[in-house]
Amino acid sequence: MLARAARGTGALLLRGSIQASGRAPRRASSGLPRNTVVLFVPQQEAWVVERMGRFHRILEPGLNILIPVLDRIRYVQSLKEIVINVPEQSAVTLDNVTLQIDGVLYLRIMDPYKASYGVEDPEYAVTQLAQTTMRSELGKLSLDKVFRERESLNASIVDAINQAADCWGIRCLRYEIKDIHVPPRVKESMQMQVEAERRKRATVLESEGTRESAINVAEGKKQAQILASEAEKAEQINQAAGEASAVLAKAKAKAEAIRILAAALTQHNGDAAASLTVAEQYVSAFSKLAKDSNTILLPSNPGDVTSMVAQAMGVYGALTKAPMPGAQDSVSSGSSRDVQGTDGSLDEEFDRVKLS
Repeated sequence: MLARAARGTGALLLRGSIQASGRAPRRASSGLPRNTVVLFVPQQEAWVVERMGRFHRILEPGLNILIPVLDRIRYVQSLKEIVINVPEQSAVTLDNVTLQIDGVLYLRIMDPYKASYGVEDPEYAVTQLAQTTMRSELGKLSLDKVFRERESLNASIVDAINQAADCWGIRCLRYEIKDIHVPPRVKESMQMQVEAERRKRATVLESEGTRESAINVAEGKKQAQILASEAEKAEQINQAAGEASAVLAKAKAKAEAIRILAAALTQHNGDAAASLTVAEQYVSAFSKLAKDSNTILLPSNPGDVTSMVAQAMGVYGALTKAPMPGAQDSVSSGSSRDVQGTDGSLDEEFDRVKLS
């Protein structure tokens, strides 16, 4: 009951002091509670107590007892994270462009004693420090880098604020740039620059596409020629192999035919069969005369098939049989006469054909 009554009395006194002041409560010294002997400090707050005008101690959250008249609550500091809007201000970049820029500051009181006795108004001091630091950091960057290096700019401002606000017991947690306003003419020139950059990229991409297309077409033609040459090579190899196989097959067939013909000639009536074959071939050859050329060599008696067959069989018999010693001269003389007669008739016939 005693604790509840003391808490209610402290709240009423705090509310009455705030209404008497006529202003909104501040985080530093406005709305201070009165010494009611028994005080209850809320969580995440620090109450700075002075004894006879001198710093005495900092009340922790919970129940605290003070001596009336001697002890006095001088400052009330909030230990929560505080958000402060930095007003819009003008700044000049490295390339002499004037910008309108604002931001948001996040800070926290780390040492209530330094925040109470180190600076008169911590929030105002930090806000002014953030504005001056922002101008200083923007003056080191060009306009293009301001937009590209926004995060590094925020980190630089935070580091500069922490170095200066360390003696105030305040720590800057974050600083974020909200809006950056550029002059209208600069904005138009930036827009033109962006459009020119996009046209440049489009032109470069189109040229690269044309180059890649030409390279692909040339590569395709090269591969096509290589494949065509390899196909032609394989075709020639296959054709040569086929021709070789055909020649070999023809040679084997001819050899087999010669063996069969030789075997047939050794049988009964083989000479008669050979004579019949020679006669058939002569008649077939005689029917094809003057079909391929106008120059024709004819014997003296082309219609005498019997003499031609007898002459062919005589040559065959002379090649296959060894001649007798006595008959060799007669055969030779007869053959020479036949050859001479044939040559003479062939010469006469050749002259007649040429004249015709």
